[in-house]
Amino acid sequence: MIKNLKYVTSFNLKETWRVALWEIIHSIFVAAPSGILLVIIWELFSENPNIQKIWAVVGLMTVMLVIQFFIASKSMVKSNLWVYDLSTKLRIHLGNRIQKFSLGFFKKKDPGEIASIVLQDVANFEGIFGHSVGNLASAAFGTAVLSIFLFIYDWRLALCLLAALPLIFPFLQLANYFVSKLGKKQIAARNTVGAKFLEYVQGIRHLKSYGQTGDRHKGLEYAFEDLRKKSIKMEAVPGPFVITASVVFEIGFLAMVALGLYYLSGNSITVPVLITFLIMGYNLYNPLKVVMVDYLVLRYMNESLNRVINVLEEPTMETDKDGLPEHFDISFESVGFSYLDKLTVQNLNFTVPEKSMTALVGHSGSGKTTITSLIARFWDVNSGGIKIGGVDIRNINQDKFYKLISEVFQEVYLFDDTIYNNIKIGKPDASEEEINEAADRAQVLDFVREFPEGMDTMVGEGGNKLSGGQKQRISIARALLKDAPIVLLDEATASLDPENEIYIQQAIQELVKSKTVVVIAHKLATIQKANQILVLEEGRIAEKGAHSDLLNQNGIYCKMWNIQQQSGGWKVKQN
Repeated sequence: MIKNLKYVTSFNLKETWRVALWEIIHSIFVAAPSGILLVIIWELFSENPNIQKIWAVVGLMTVMLVIQFFIASKSMVKSNLWVYDLSTKLRIHLGNRIQKFSLGFFKKKDPGEIASIVLQDVANFEGIFGHSVGNLASAAFGTAVLSIFLFIYDWRLALCLLAALPLIFPFLQLANYFVSKLGKKQIAARNTVGAKFLEYVQGIRHLKSYGQTGDRHKGLEYAFEDLRKKSIKMEAVPGPFVITASVVFEIGFLAMVALGLYYLSGNSITVPVLITFLIMGYNLYNPLKVVMVDYLVLRYMNESLNRVINVLEEPTMETDKDGLPEHFDISFESVGFSYLDKLTVQNLNFTVPEKSMTALVGHSGSGKTTITSLIARFWDVNSGGIKIGGVDIRNINQDKFYKLISEVFQEVYLFDDTIYNNIKIGKPDASEEEINEAADRAQVLDFVREFPEGMDTMVGEGGNKLSGGQKQRISIARALLKDAPIVLLDEATASLDPENEIYIQQAIQELVKSKTVVVIAHKLATIQKANQILVLEEGRIAEKGAHSDLLNQNGIYCKMWNIQQQSGGWKVKQN
Protein backbone atom coordinates (compact mmCIF):
# COMPACT_ATOMS: atom_id res chain seq x y z
CA MET A 1 0.00 0.00 0.00
CA ILE A 2 2.82 2.41 0.87
CA LYS A 3 4.36 1.86 -2.57
CA ASN A 4 1.04 2.66 -4.28
CA LEU A 5 0.48 5.77 -2.17
CA LYS A 6 3.99 6.98 -2.98
CA TYR A 7 3.25 6.50 -6.66
CA VAL A 8 -0.02 8.45 -6.51
CA THR A 9 1.18 11.26 -4.24
CA SER A 10 4.16 11.84 -6.55
CA PHE A 11 1.75 13.72 -8.83
CA ASN A 12 1.82 16.56 -6.26
CA LEU A 13 4.63 15.72 -3.84
CA LYS A 14 5.18 19.27 -2.60
CA GLU A 15 1.56 19.70 -1.51
CA THR A 16 1.59 16.18 -0.02
CA TRP A 17 4.27 17.21 2.46
CA ARG A 18 2.37 20.39 3.31
CA VAL A 19 -0.85 18.48 3.99
CA ALA A 20 1.05 15.90 6.06
CA LEU A 21 2.58 18.71 8.16
CA TRP A 22 -0.83 20.32 8.76
CA GLU A 23 -2.34 16.97 9.76
CA ILE A 24 0.54 16.24 12.15
CA ILE A 25 0.17 19.65 13.79
CA HIS A 26 -3.59 19.15 14.03
CA SER A 27 -3.25 15.68 15.61
CA ILE A 28 -0.78 17.05 18.15
CA PHE A 29 -3.13 19.87 19.12
CA VAL A 30 -5.99 17.36 19.47
CA ALA A 31 -3.98 15.13 21.80
CA ALA A 32 -2.08 17.82 23.74
CA PRO A 33 -5.06 19.17 25.77
CA SER A 34 -5.63 15.66 27.16
CA GLY A 35 -2.03 15.59 28.32
CA ILE A 36 -2.23 19.09 29.80
CA LEU A 37 -5.43 18.09 31.62
CA LEU A 38 -3.28 15.69 33.64
CA VAL A 39 -1.64 18.74 35.26
CA ILE A 40 -5.04 19.86 36.59
CA ILE A 41 -5.83 16.36 37.90
CA TRP A 42 -2.46 16.17 39.60
CA GLU A 43 -2.86 19.63 41.12
CA LEU A 44 -6.35 18.91 42.47
CA PHE A 45 -5.05 15.88 44.36
CA SER A 46 -2.14 17.74 45.91
CA GLU A 47 -2.32 18.84 49.57
CA ASN A 48 -2.42 22.55 48.65
CA PRO A 49 -3.93 22.94 45.17
CA ASN A 50 -2.59 26.00 43.34
CA ILE A 51 -5.77 27.61 41.98
CA GLN A 52 -3.81 30.12 39.90
CA LYS A 53 -1.88 27.32 38.26
CA ILE A 54 -5.13 25.46 37.52
CA TRP A 55 -6.68 28.57 35.90
CA ALA A 56 -3.52 29.19 33.95
CA VAL A 57 -3.74 25.65 32.56
CA VAL A 58 -7.44 26.17 31.76
CA GLY A 59 -6.50 29.39 29.94
CA LEU A 60 -3.77 27.55 28.03
CA MET A 61 -6.25 24.82 27.04
CA THR A 62 -8.71 27.48 25.86
CA VAL A 63 -6.04 29.10 23.69
CA MET A 64 -5.05 25.69 22.32
CA LEU A 65 -8.70 24.93 21.56
CA VAL A 66 -9.01 28.11 19.49
CA ILE A 67 -5.76 27.30 17.68
CA GLN A 68 -6.99 23.74 17.16
CA PHE A 69 -10.17 25.02 15.44
CA PHE A 70 -8.08 27.20 13.15
CA ILE A 71 -5.67 24.39 12.32
CA ALA A 72 -8.55 21.91 11.87
CA SER A 73 -10.26 24.14 9.33
CA LYS A 74 -6.98 24.70 7.48
CA SER A 75 -5.97 21.03 7.47
CA MET A 76 -9.44 19.87 6.40
CA VAL A 77 -9.60 22.32 3.48
CA LYS A 78 -6.03 21.61 2.42
CA SER A 79 -6.36 17.81 2.65
CA ASN A 80 -9.60 17.77 0.64
CA LEU A 81 -8.25 20.11 -2.03
CA TRP A 82 -5.09 18.01 -2.18
CA VAL A 83 -6.96 14.70 -2.59
CA TYR A 84 -9.28 16.10 -5.27
CA ASP A 85 -6.29 17.63 -7.04
CA LEU A 86 -4.50 14.26 -6.96
CA SER A 87 -7.53 12.38 -8.28
CA THR A 88 -7.99 14.96 -11.05
CA LYS A 89 -4.35 14.64 -12.11
CA LEU A 90 -4.62 10.87 -11.84
CA ARG A 91 -7.63 10.79 -14.18
CA ILE A 92 -5.98 13.16 -16.65
CA HIS A 93 -2.78 11.08 -16.55
CA LEU A 94 -4.85 7.93 -17.13
CA GLY A 95 -6.63 9.55 -20.06
CA ASN A 96 -3.37 10.74 -21.61
CA ARG A 97 -1.79 7.35 -21.05
CA ILE A 98 -4.70 5.34 -22.45
CA GLN A 99 -4.69 7.23 -25.73
CA LYS A 100 -1.09 6.12 -26.27
CA PHE A 101 -1.86 2.40 -25.95
CA SER A 102 -2.19 0.11 -28.92
CA LEU A 103 -5.63 -1.24 -29.76
CA GLY A 104 -4.49 -4.53 -28.25
CA PHE A 105 -5.04 -3.03 -24.80
CA PHE A 106 -8.67 -2.30 -25.58
CA LYS A 107 -9.21 -5.73 -27.07
CA LYS A 108 -7.89 -7.40 -23.91
CA LYS A 109 -10.08 -5.34 -21.58
CA ASP A 110 -13.82 -4.83 -21.57
CA PRO A 111 -14.95 -1.20 -22.10
CA GLY A 112 -16.87 -1.40 -18.82
CA GLU A 113 -13.68 -2.38 -16.99
CA ILE A 114 -11.71 0.54 -18.45
CA ALA A 115 -14.48 2.96 -17.49
CA SER A 116 -14.60 1.41 -14.02
CA ILE A 117 -10.86 1.96 -13.51
CA VAL A 118 -10.93 5.62 -14.58
CA LEU A 119 -14.14 6.49 -12.73
CA GLN A 120 -14.82 4.15 -9.80
CA ASP A 121 -11.30 3.08 -8.84
CA VAL A 122 -10.01 6.65 -8.80
CA ALA A 123 -13.19 7.69 -6.94
CA ASN A 124 -12.40 4.99 -4.33
CA PHE A 125 -9.02 6.57 -3.73
CA GLU A 126 -10.54 10.05 -3.69
CA GLY A 127 -13.28 9.24 -1.18
CA ILE A 128 -11.48 6.80 1.09
CA PHE A 129 -8.07 8.41 1.36
CA GLY A 130 -9.53 11.92 1.67
CA HIS A 131 -11.45 10.91 4.79
CA SER A 132 -8.71 8.72 6.24
CA VAL A 133 -5.76 11.14 6.21
CA GLY A 134 -6.84 12.87 9.42
CA ASN A 135 -7.57 9.59 11.20
CA LEU A 136 -4.18 8.16 10.21
CA ALA A 137 -2.37 11.27 11.47
CA SER A 138 -4.37 11.23 14.71
CA ALA A 139 -3.65 7.55 15.28
CA ALA A 140 0.07 7.95 14.67
CA PHE A 141 0.97 11.28 16.21
CA GLY A 142 -1.96 11.75 18.61
CA THR A 143 -1.26 8.37 20.19
CA ALA A 144 2.46 9.17 20.34
CA VAL A 145 1.87 12.51 22.12
CA LEU A 146 -0.54 11.00 24.65
CA SER A 147 1.83 8.07 25.23
CA ILE A 148 4.66 10.50 26.07
CA PHE A 149 2.50 12.16 28.73
CA LEU A 150 1.53 8.78 30.22
CA PHE A 151 5.16 7.57 30.25
CA ILE A 152 6.11 10.69 32.18
CA TYR A 153 3.63 9.81 34.94
CA ASP A 154 4.28 6.04 35.09
CA TRP A 155 6.19 4.09 32.47
CA ARG A 156 5.00 0.70 33.76
CA LEU A 157 1.27 1.40 33.28
CA ALA A 158 1.96 3.14 29.96
CA LEU A 159 3.90 0.12 28.76
CA CYS A 160 1.05 -2.16 29.83
CA LEU A 161 -1.37 -0.14 27.67
CA LEU A 162 0.95 -0.15 24.66
CA ALA A 163 1.59 -3.90 25.00
CA ALA A 164 -1.83 -4.45 23.40
CA LEU A 165 -0.61 -2.95 20.11
CA PRO A 166 1.51 -5.88 18.85
CA LEU A 167 -1.21 -8.32 19.92
CA ILE A 168 -3.72 -6.91 17.42
CA PHE A 169 -1.47 -7.39 14.37
CA PRO A 170 -2.31 -11.09 13.75
CA PHE A 171 -6.01 -10.18 13.62
CA LEU A 172 -5.34 -7.22 11.31
CA GLN A 173 -3.25 -9.44 9.04
CA LEU A 174 -6.09 -11.95 8.77
CA ALA A 175 -8.56 -9.15 8.08
CA ASN A 176 -6.15 -7.73 5.52
CA TYR A 177 -5.86 -11.12 3.79
CA PHE A 178 -9.62 -11.48 3.43
CA VAL A 179 -10.12 -7.86 2.30
CA SER A 180 -7.49 -8.36 -0.38
CA LYS A 181 -8.89 -11.70 -1.54
CA LEU A 182 -12.58 -10.81 -1.36
CA GLY A 183 -11.97 -7.25 -2.56
CA LYS A 184 -10.60 -8.53 -5.88
CA LYS A 185 -13.68 -10.68 -6.35
CA GLN A 186 -16.00 -7.82 -5.43
CA ILE A 187 -14.27 -5.45 -7.85
CA ALA A 188 -14.43 -8.11 -10.58
CA ALA A 189 -18.18 -8.50 -9.91
CA ARG A 190 -18.59 -4.73 -10.03
CA ASN A 191 -16.83 -4.62 -13.41
CA THR A 192 -19.07 -7.41 -14.70
CA VAL A 193 -22.13 -5.39 -13.71
CA GLY A 194 -20.73 -2.36 -15.57
CA ALA A 195 -19.99 -4.43 -18.68
CA LYS A 196 -23.38 -6.19 -18.62
CA PHE A 197 -25.24 -2.92 -18.15
CA LEU A 198 -23.30 -1.28 -20.99
CA GLU A 199 -23.98 -4.27 -23.22
CA TYR A 200 -27.68 -4.19 -22.35
CA VAL A 201 -28.09 -0.47 -23.05
CA GLN A 202 -26.07 -0.54 -26.28
CA GLY A 203 -27.92 -3.58 -27.57
CA ILE A 204 -31.42 -2.56 -26.43
CA ARG A 205 -32.51 -1.79 -29.99
CA HIS A 206 -31.64 -5.28 -31.20
CA LEU A 207 -33.02 -6.94 -28.07
CA LYS A 208 -36.35 -5.17 -28.57
CA SER A 209 -36.51 -6.19 -32.21
CA TYR A 210 -36.11 -9.85 -31.25
CA GLY A 211 -38.24 -9.63 -28.10
CA GLN A 212 -35.29 -10.65 -25.91
CA THR A 213 -35.24 -7.77 -23.40
CA GLY A 214 -36.52 -9.95 -20.56
CA ASP A 215 -34.12 -12.83 -21.18
CA ARG A 216 -31.08 -10.60 -21.49
CA HIS A 217 -32.19 -8.63 -18.45
CA LYS A 218 -31.85 -11.82 -16.39
CA GLY A 219 -28.11 -11.83 -17.11
CA LEU A 220 -27.90 -8.30 -15.72
CA GLU A 221 -29.96 -9.34 -12.69
CA TYR A 222 -27.60 -12.27 -12.03
CA ALA A 223 -24.65 -9.88 -12.22
CA PHE A 224 -26.26 -7.52 -9.69
CA GLU A 225 -27.08 -10.43 -7.39
CA ASP A 226 -23.50 -11.70 -7.59
CA LEU A 227 -22.22 -8.21 -6.74
CA ARG A 228 -24.59 -8.04 -3.76
CA LYS A 229 -23.37 -11.35 -2.38
CA LYS A 230 -19.71 -10.55 -2.85
CA SER A 231 -20.14 -7.07 -1.31
CA ILE A 232 -21.81 -8.54 1.78
CA LYS A 233 -19.13 -11.20 2.10
CA MET A 234 -16.37 -8.60 1.81
CA GLU A 235 -17.90 -6.62 4.68
CA ALA A 236 -18.91 -9.58 6.86
CA VAL A 237 -15.83 -11.83 6.76
CA PRO A 238 -13.09 -9.35 7.85
CA GLY A 239 -15.41 -7.65 10.39
CA PRO A 240 -15.04 -10.19 13.24
CA PHE A 241 -11.24 -9.86 13.14
CA VAL A 242 -11.48 -6.09 13.59
CA ILE A 243 -13.94 -6.56 16.46
CA THR A 244 -11.54 -9.06 18.05
CA ALA A 245 -8.73 -6.51 17.76
CA SER A 246 -10.95 -3.99 19.58
CA VAL A 247 -11.56 -6.57 22.32
CA VAL A 248 -7.77 -6.92 22.69
CA PHE A 249 -7.63 -3.18 23.41
CA GLU A 250 -10.34 -3.56 26.07
CA ILE A 251 -8.39 -6.41 27.66
CA GLY A 252 -5.25 -4.28 27.58
CA PHE A 253 -7.08 -1.49 29.41
CA LEU A 254 -8.44 -3.91 32.04
CA ALA A 255 -4.95 -5.34 32.51
CA MET A 256 -3.64 -1.80 33.11
CA VAL A 257 -6.43 -1.17 35.67
CA ALA A 258 -5.57 -4.41 37.50
CA LEU A 259 -1.88 -3.55 37.47
CA GLY A 260 -2.61 -0.04 38.66
CA LEU A 261 -4.69 -1.30 41.59
CA TYR A 262 -1.90 -3.72 42.48
CA TYR A 263 0.67 -0.91 42.49
CA LEU A 264 -1.71 1.31 44.49
CA SER A 265 -2.18 -1.35 47.14
CA GLY A 266 1.58 -1.58 47.47
CA ASN A 267 1.95 2.22 47.58
CA SER A 268 3.97 2.03 44.38
CA ILE A 269 1.80 4.71 42.75
CA THR A 270 -0.50 7.42 44.05
CA VAL A 271 -4.25 7.85 43.55
CA PRO A 272 -3.79 10.84 41.13
CA VAL A 273 -1.61 8.70 38.87
CA LEU A 274 -4.16 5.87 38.79
CA ILE A 275 -7.04 8.29 38.09
CA THR A 276 -4.94 9.86 35.34
CA PHE A 277 -4.51 6.48 33.66
CA LEU A 278 -8.18 5.59 34.17
CA ILE A 279 -9.27 8.78 32.40
CA MET A 280 -6.56 9.09 29.74
CA GLY A 281 -5.61 5.46 29.24
CA TYR A 282 -8.89 4.58 27.57
CA ASN A 283 -8.59 7.60 25.25
CA LEU A 284 -5.25 6.25 24.06
CA TYR A 285 -7.04 3.52 22.09
CA ASN A 286 -9.83 5.63 20.54
CA PRO A 287 -7.92 6.89 17.46
CA LEU A 288 -6.44 3.41 16.98
CA LYS A 289 -9.93 1.84 16.95
CA VAL A 290 -11.03 4.33 14.30
CA VAL A 291 -7.97 3.73 12.16
CA MET A 292 -8.44 -0.07 12.35
CA VAL A 293 -11.70 0.30 10.46
CA ASP A 294 -10.02 2.79 8.13
CA TYR A 295 -7.19 0.31 7.60
CA LEU A 296 -9.54 -2.26 6.07
CA VAL A 297 -11.11 0.40 3.88
CA LEU A 298 -7.62 1.52 2.88
CA ARG A 299 -6.75 -2.04 1.91
CA TYR A 300 -9.82 -2.09 -0.32
CA MET A 301 -8.69 1.26 -1.75
CA ASN A 302 -5.30 -0.32 -2.37
CA GLU A 303 -6.90 -2.91 -4.66
CA SER A 304 -8.33 -0.03 -6.68
CA LEU A 305 -4.93 1.65 -6.79
CA ASN A 306 -3.35 -1.61 -7.97
CA ARG A 307 -5.72 -1.63 -10.93
CA VAL A 308 -5.07 2.04 -11.70
CA ILE A 309 -1.28 1.64 -11.50
CA ASN A 310 -1.38 -1.54 -13.60
CA VAL A 311 -2.97 0.53 -16.37
CA LEU A 312 -0.47 3.35 -15.92
CA GLU A 313 2.41 0.87 -16.21
CA GLU A 314 1.10 -0.70 -19.42
CA PRO A 315 3.62 -0.17 -22.25
CA THR A 316 2.69 2.64 -24.63
CA MET A 317 3.59 3.23 -28.26
CA GLU A 318 5.68 6.30 -27.42
CA THR A 319 9.22 6.68 -28.70
CA ASP A 320 12.22 8.71 -27.57
CA LYS A 321 13.21 9.23 -31.18
CA ASP A 322 12.00 12.22 -33.14
CA GLY A 323 12.18 11.29 -36.79
CA LEU A 324 9.97 13.19 -39.24
CA PRO A 325 9.58 12.24 -42.91
CA GLU A 326 9.97 14.80 -45.68
CA HIS A 327 8.13 12.63 -48.20
CA PHE A 328 4.97 10.61 -47.76
CA ASP A 329 5.37 7.36 -49.61
CA ILE A 330 4.50 4.27 -47.53
CA SER A 331 6.52 1.07 -47.63
CA PHE A 332 5.84 -2.31 -46.00
CA GLU A 333 9.03 -4.31 -45.50
CA SER A 334 8.50 -8.00 -44.60
CA VAL A 335 5.65 -7.06 -42.27
CA GLY A 336 4.11 -9.74 -40.09
CA PHE A 337 1.37 -9.19 -37.53
CA SER A 338 -0.64 -11.43 -35.22
CA TYR A 339 -3.92 -10.37 -33.71
CA LEU A 340 -4.40 -11.95 -30.28
CA ASP A 341 -2.02 -14.81 -31.23
CA LYS A 342 -3.79 -15.32 -34.55
CA LEU A 343 -1.61 -14.64 -37.59
CA THR A 344 -3.35 -11.92 -39.63
CA VAL A 345 -0.79 -10.73 -42.19
CA GLN A 346 2.58 -12.21 -43.07
CA ASN A 347 5.62 -11.21 -45.11
CA LEU A 348 3.96 -8.16 -46.67
CA ASN A 349 6.17 -6.19 -49.05
CA PHE A 350 4.76 -3.30 -51.07
CA THR A 351 5.13 0.44 -51.57
CA VAL A 352 2.48 3.15 -51.85
CA PRO A 353 4.10 5.96 -53.87
CA GLU A 354 3.64 9.53 -52.68
CA LYS A 355 0.50 11.28 -54.05
CA SER A 356 -0.94 8.07 -55.48
CA MET A 357 -3.90 5.82 -54.70
CA THR A 358 -3.51 2.21 -53.63
CA ALA A 359 -6.64 0.09 -53.19
CA LEU A 360 -6.90 -2.96 -50.95
CA VAL A 361 -9.39 -5.61 -51.99
CA GLY A 362 -10.11 -9.14 -50.87
CA HIS A 363 -12.60 -11.30 -49.06
CA SER A 364 -13.60 -10.62 -45.47
CA GLY A 365 -10.75 -11.48 -43.08
CA SER A 366 -8.06 -11.24 -45.74
CA GLY A 367 -6.20 -8.44 -43.87
CA LYS A 368 -7.43 -5.20 -45.49
CA THR A 369 -8.43 -3.41 -42.28
CA THR A 370 -5.33 -4.76 -40.53
CA ILE A 371 -3.09 -3.04 -43.09
CA THR A 372 -4.76 0.37 -42.64
CA SER A 373 -4.66 -0.09 -38.86
CA LEU A 374 -0.93 -0.82 -39.03
CA ILE A 375 -0.34 2.26 -41.20
CA ALA A 376 -2.30 4.35 -38.68
CA ARG A 377 -0.21 2.67 -35.95
CA PHE A 378 -3.20 1.48 -34.00
CA TRP A 379 -1.02 -1.62 -33.59
CA ASP A 380 2.70 -2.22 -33.90
CA VAL A 381 3.99 -4.90 -36.24
CA ASN A 382 5.37 -8.15 -34.82
CA SER A 383 8.06 -8.39 -37.48
CA GLY A 384 9.42 -6.24 -40.28
CA GLY A 385 8.73 -2.53 -40.46
CA ILE A 386 6.52 0.17 -41.96
CA LYS A 387 8.15 3.36 -43.21
CA ILE A 388 6.82 6.73 -44.28
CA GLY A 389 9.26 8.68 -46.39
CA GLY A 390 11.97 6.22 -45.37
CA VAL A 391 11.39 6.77 -41.62
CA ASP A 392 10.14 3.85 -39.51
CA ILE A 393 6.81 4.95 -38.02
CA ARG A 394 7.93 3.61 -34.63
CA ASN A 395 10.61 6.32 -34.63
CA ILE A 396 8.16 9.18 -35.17
CA ASN A 397 6.79 11.08 -32.17
CA GLN A 398 3.15 10.09 -31.73
CA ASP A 399 1.76 13.63 -31.73
CA LYS A 400 3.65 14.43 -34.93
CA PHE A 401 2.78 11.07 -36.47
CA TYR A 402 -0.98 11.48 -36.15
CA LYS A 403 -0.78 14.84 -37.90
CA LEU A 404 0.39 12.97 -41.00
CA ILE A 405 -2.74 10.81 -41.37
CA SER A 406 -6.46 11.41 -41.92
CA GLU A 407 -8.95 8.56 -41.73
CA VAL A 408 -12.47 8.14 -43.05
CA PHE A 409 -14.05 4.81 -42.22
CA GLN A 410 -17.54 3.37 -42.57
CA GLU A 411 -18.24 3.56 -38.86
CA VAL A 412 -18.21 7.25 -37.96
CA TYR A 413 -18.27 8.39 -34.34
CA LEU A 414 -19.41 11.92 -33.58
CA PHE A 415 -19.21 13.49 -30.14
CA ASP A 416 -22.30 14.83 -28.39
CA ASP A 417 -21.56 18.37 -29.51
CA THR A 418 -22.37 20.72 -32.38
CA ILE A 419 -21.68 19.98 -36.04
CA TYR A 420 -19.22 22.89 -35.98
CA ASN A 421 -17.21 21.50 -33.06
CA ASN A 422 -17.24 17.97 -34.47
CA ILE A 423 -15.60 19.26 -37.64
CA LYS A 424 -13.19 21.42 -35.63
CA ILE A 425 -11.71 18.26 -34.09
CA GLY A 426 -9.76 17.88 -37.32
CA LYS A 427 -7.85 21.08 -36.54
CA PRO A 428 -8.55 22.58 -33.11
CA ASP A 429 -6.92 25.93 -33.94
CA ALA A 430 -8.80 26.36 -37.21
CA SER A 431 -10.59 29.61 -37.96
CA GLU A 432 -14.34 29.79 -38.57
CA GLU A 433 -13.64 30.48 -42.23
CA GLU A 434 -11.51 27.32 -42.56
CA ILE A 435 -14.17 25.19 -40.87
CA ASN A 436 -16.96 26.52 -43.07
CA GLU A 437 -14.81 25.97 -46.17
CA ALA A 438 -14.15 22.33 -45.18
CA ALA A 439 -17.88 21.86 -44.50
CA ASP A 440 -18.70 23.27 -47.93
CA ARG A 441 -16.18 21.05 -49.76
CA ALA A 442 -17.51 17.99 -47.92
CA GLN A 443 -21.12 18.77 -48.90
CA VAL A 444 -22.02 19.37 -45.23
CA LEU A 445 -23.55 22.79 -45.81
CA ASP A 446 -26.08 21.21 -48.18
CA PHE A 447 -27.91 19.51 -45.30
CA VAL A 448 -26.95 21.96 -42.51
CA ARG A 449 -29.19 24.58 -44.08
CA GLU A 450 -32.17 22.37 -43.24
CA PHE A 451 -31.50 22.74 -39.49
CA PRO A 452 -32.74 25.88 -37.66
CA GLU A 453 -29.48 26.11 -35.67
CA GLY A 454 -27.27 25.41 -38.67
CA MET A 455 -23.68 24.50 -37.74
CA ASP A 456 -24.59 24.85 -34.05
CA THR A 457 -26.96 21.87 -34.26
CA MET A 458 -26.25 19.23 -31.59
CA VAL A 459 -25.59 15.82 -33.17
CA GLY A 460 -26.35 13.63 -30.12
CA GLU A 461 -24.24 10.85 -28.62
CA GLY A 462 -22.37 9.14 -31.45
CA GLY A 463 -24.22 11.36 -33.92
CA ASN A 464 -27.53 9.55 -33.36
CA LYS A 465 -29.56 12.59 -34.50
CA LEU A 466 -28.06 12.44 -37.99
CA SER A 467 -28.30 9.98 -40.85
CA GLY A 468 -25.39 7.78 -41.90
CA GLY A 469 -24.67 9.92 -44.95
CA GLN A 470 -24.69 13.14 -42.92
CA LYS A 471 -22.26 11.65 -40.41
CA GLN A 472 -19.97 10.53 -43.21
CA ARG A 473 -19.86 14.03 -44.70
CA ILE A 474 -18.94 15.51 -41.31
CA SER A 475 -16.20 12.88 -41.00
CA ILE A 476 -14.84 13.87 -44.42
CA ALA A 477 -15.02 17.56 -43.46
CA ARG A 478 -12.82 16.76 -40.45
CA ALA A 479 -10.28 15.08 -42.71
CA LEU A 480 -10.37 17.98 -45.18
CA LEU A 481 -9.79 20.46 -42.37
CA LYS A 482 -6.87 18.41 -41.03
CA ASP A 483 -5.31 18.38 -44.53
CA ALA A 484 -2.95 15.49 -43.70
CA PRO A 485 -0.66 14.25 -46.49
CA ILE A 486 -1.81 10.61 -46.06
CA VAL A 487 -5.47 9.56 -46.27
CA LEU A 488 -6.85 6.16 -45.24
CA LEU A 489 -10.31 5.28 -46.55
CA ASP A 490 -12.53 2.36 -45.70
CA GLU A 491 -14.86 2.92 -48.61
CA ALA A 492 -17.38 5.21 -47.01
CA THR A 493 -20.11 4.71 -49.59
CA ALA A 494 -20.47 0.94 -49.22
CA SER A 495 -23.65 1.02 -47.13
CA LEU A 496 -25.25 4.26 -48.34
CA ASP A 497 -28.18 4.98 -50.60
CA PRO A 498 -27.39 6.17 -54.17
CA GLU A 499 -28.16 9.85 -53.45
CA ASN A 500 -25.83 10.03 -50.45
CA GLU A 501 -23.25 7.97 -52.31
CA ILE A 502 -22.98 10.67 -54.98
CA TYR A 503 -22.49 13.43 -52.40
CA ILE A 504 -19.85 11.50 -50.52
CA GLN A 505 -17.98 10.44 -53.66
CA GLN A 506 -17.74 14.14 -54.56
CA ALA A 507 -16.51 14.95 -51.03
CA ILE A 508 -13.91 12.16 -51.19
CA GLN A 509 -12.61 13.46 -54.52
CA GLU A 510 -11.97 16.78 -52.78
CA LEU A 511 -10.24 15.01 -49.91
CA VAL A 512 -7.77 12.88 -51.86
CA LYS A 513 -6.42 15.56 -54.20
CA SER A 514 -2.60 15.44 -54.13
CA LYS A 515 -2.57 12.97 -51.21
CA THR A 516 -1.07 9.55 -50.61
CA VAL A 517 -4.23 7.46 -50.44
CA VAL A 518 -4.86 3.92 -49.23
CA VAL A 519 -8.46 2.79 -49.72
CA ILE A 520 -10.23 -0.39 -48.68
CA ALA A 521 -12.47 -1.13 -51.63
CA HIS A 522 -15.75 -2.97 -51.41
CA LYS A 523 -17.19 -1.77 -54.72
CA LEU A 524 -14.53 -2.44 -57.31
CA ALA A 525 -16.11 0.02 -59.73
CA THR A 526 -14.95 2.88 -57.49
CA ILE A 527 -11.23 1.98 -57.78
CA GLN A 528 -10.81 1.52 -61.51
CA LYS A 529 -8.54 4.58 -61.61
CA ALA A 530 -6.36 3.51 -58.65
CA ASN A 531 -2.63 3.56 -59.40
CA GLN A 532 -2.28 0.07 -57.95
CA ILE A 533 -4.61 -2.54 -56.50
CA LEU A 534 -3.47 -5.10 -53.94
CA VAL A 535 -5.55 -8.26 -53.84
CA LEU A 536 -5.24 -9.91 -50.43
CA GLU A 537 -5.87 -13.52 -49.52
CA GLU A 538 -5.27 -14.96 -46.03
CA GLY A 539 -2.94 -12.12 -45.06
CA ARG A 540 -0.78 -12.27 -48.19
CA ILE A 541 -0.69 -10.31 -51.43
CA ALA A 542 -2.12 -12.68 -54.02
CA GLU A 543 -2.23 -10.21 -56.94
CA LYS A 544 -0.97 -6.69 -57.57
CA GLY A 545 -1.44 -4.24 -60.44
CA ALA A 546 -3.76 -1.74 -62.09
CA HIS A 547 -7.41 -2.52 -62.81
CA SER A 548 -6.90 -3.52 -66.44
CA ASP A 549 -3.81 -5.61 -65.64
CA LEU A 550 -5.65 -7.58 -62.98
CA LEU A 551 -8.58 -8.26 -65.29
CA ASN A 552 -6.16 -9.64 -67.87
CA GLN A 553 -4.65 -11.99 -65.27
CA ASN A 554 -8.05 -13.69 -64.96
CA GLY A 555 -7.42 -14.39 -61.26
CA ILE A 556 -9.11 -13.54 -57.94
CA TYR A 557 -9.71 -9.88 -58.84
CA CYS A 558 -11.24 -10.80 -62.19
CA LYS A 559 -13.64 -13.24 -60.51
CA MET A 560 -14.64 -10.63 -57.92
CA TRP A 561 -15.20 -8.07 -60.68
CA ASN A 562 -17.38 -10.42 -62.71
CA ILE A 563 -19.47 -11.36 -59.67
CA GLN A 564 -20.10 -7.70 -58.81
CA GLN A 565 -20.99 -6.89 -62.43
CA GLN A 566 -23.49 -9.74 -62.47
CA SER A 567 -24.97 -8.87 -59.06
CA GLY A 568 -25.43 -5.26 -60.17
CA GLY A 569 -28.21 -6.45 -62.49
CA TRP A 570 -30.03 -8.63 -59.95
CA LYS A 571 -33.71 -8.02 -59.46
CA VAL A 572 -36.23 -9.39 -57.00
CA LYS A 573 -38.60 -11.64 -58.96
CA GLN A 574 -42.26 -11.18 -58.17
CA ASN A 575 -44.80 -13.96 -58.65
